[in-house]
Amino acid sequence: MGWTLLILQMNNKNVLIVGAGEVGDRRARRFAEAGANVVIIGRNISKDLIELGVISKPQEEVKKWVDWSDIVIVATNNQELNDHVAELAKDKLLNRADFPDNGNLIVPSSFSIGDVQISIFTGGKSPLMAKELRKRIQKIITLEDIMQLEIQDFTRNILKEKIEDQKKRRTYLYEVLNDEIIGEYIKAGNIEDAKKHVRQKLDL
Repeated sequence: MGWTLLILQMNNKNVLIVGAGEVGDRRARRFAEAGANVVIIGRNISKDLIELGVISKPQEEVKKWVDWSDIVIVATNNQELNDHVAELAKDKLLNRADFPDNGNLIVPSSFSIGDVQISIFTGGKSPLMAKELRKRIQKIITLEDIMQLEIQDFTRNILKEKIEDQKKRRTYLYEVLNDEIIGEYIKAGNIEDAKKHVRQKLDL
């Protein structure tokens, strides 16, 4: 298949999106919220995108903005325009919403639950199933899981200051994960008392 999932740091990266339809709007929002500088080739972008700092430019300037960009997203219904932009962007990271395999970057279906980011990629076989799987995963991950994530991060930061041995740190992390008292605090939504218990438990 040749594809693999990565997480990109997008802060201050330049993203060009060609096409202001539903797909272009959705991807512009996603990259802008991640801190990228986003330009859309297309008219009538939404007020929400403008408030996120997304800028609209005319099609006549497409080459200029391809040169400016780090990532190019092609998302129009105009096959000739899509092919033209793809040719201009041959040395860039390129996502083609029309023919994903003709680009070198996939933008998978993604969502966040608290600090957890989840991406689903079906290899282009079924965007519909990607949506269905997303719904199922969202039902499985609970607020308690997110709170446990915060407790694990809190514990790791303490252990890094006190214990150099990674295996020993991992042993303590499992103990915290399986601690019944911490589990009860989390069920009650009492994150601060859970942290206090962690401090007592890790009084090394």
